[in-house]
Amino acid sequence: MELHIAKNTQELSENLAAWISNYIQEVLQDQDIFTFVLSGGSTPKSLYHLLAKEPYSKMIPWERIHFFWGDERVVPFEDDRNNARMAFESLLEVVKVPKENIHVMRTDIKPEESAAAYEEILLEYFKDSDTTFDLVLLGMGDDGHTLSLFPGLPIVNEKKAWVNAFWLQAQDMYRITLTAPVVNQAACVVFMATGGGKALTLKSVIEGTFDAEKFPSQLIRPQDGELHWFVDEAAASALEM
Repeated sequence: MELHIAKNTQELSENLAAWISNYIQEVLQDQDIFTFVLSGGSTPKSLYHLLAKEPYSKMIPWERIHFFWGDERVVPFEDDRNNARMAFESLLEVVKVPKENIHVMRTDIKPEESAAAYEEILLEYFKDSDTTFDLVLLGMGDDGHTLSLFPGLPIVNEKKAWVNAFWLQAQDMYRITLTAPVVNQAACVVFMATGGGKALTLKSVIEGTFDAEKFPSQLIRPQDGELHWFVDEAAASALEM
């Protein structure tokens, strides 16, 4: 695990945009396409805006990147809470990613059908590979959740399925999510975490005893890949360094 600490959210986003651009270009020297899992929520939005601007809009070969999502709220695409919509508006439409390179979690069919269809797509993509995604971008909630892996829910203990759908009572909606098994086969996973409200949780996730039921972000431990945490000083304030 490698920890990257920035002064504030803006510096974090700038540092991560440069890191992602370099990583994509490096990987594409040895292969034809790059598979990138996007995160929802508010934290990565400024990152997406940066990637959509120069120099990254011109440095990154967008036509060679295939985009996926870590999780999705089962609401219409037009709904502000839809993770795909945010990514489209802040990044994908701006840099004009080819439509065939974008793989959203469908919310216009039954959640269970959507999860099954998404898993089929992933199994087809990675059937000849020892790893799954080239890069998975994740966030962490104040409660230690990542993706739609929330504390105390059965989804935390999933060992086989790559994609799952479930009803989240606390939010009165269905969620579709990648699971720990598929993410832990990725070549590289990057977490973003900002703000003092996450400081104690971040300390527990990184330095504390393993307790995935309480802190599901601890589940993400790539088997043979890299794990990076990009955090600001506020989020890192409780860490022992």
